[in-house]
Amino acid sequence: MDKQPKAKKEENLFVIDAEGMLVGRVATQAARAALHGKLVRVINAEKAVISGSKKFLVAEWRRRFLMGVPRKGPYIHRYPDRMVRRIIRGMLPHHQPRGREAFENTMCYIGVPTELKGHKAVKLEGASAEKLPINRSMTIAELCKEIGGKWHEQ
Repeated sequence: MDKQPKAKKEENLFVIDAEGMLVGRVATQAARAALHGKLVRVINAEKAVISGSKKFLVAEWRRRFLMGVPRKGPYIHRYPDRMVRRIIRGMLPHHQPRGREAFENTMCYIGVPTELKGHKAVKLEGASAEKLPINRSMTIAELCKEIGGKWHEQ
């Protein structure tokens, strides 16, 4: 059962379009908005950009993925929307009640879901990957495919 009425949810909704944006900058803005009580939705999570050389990024995320054991973790996801949500979680105090609630109010999507088609998505200023001085970067979708992720595009 929803705790808030629908009209209240609509005005409290913050939709971020991550296409062509640096994932760390998107995550900081999403975490800040969630901590202030907004319902945060990140769309086009697979098109977000992570900076660094392809060789380094793949080696680092593969190392993280292979670390530990499946029963105990750490759990590194290979789906782009879950990977971006995990990055956002790292910027929240998720062990405390305030951070846990903020994390529950945050959701990431591959593409644009039908319930968010009519909403205006925000493109964050200063988060564009075009401003990188060196063009060493890759999208979250490319990274996930390199470490073995399989998902269906919408």
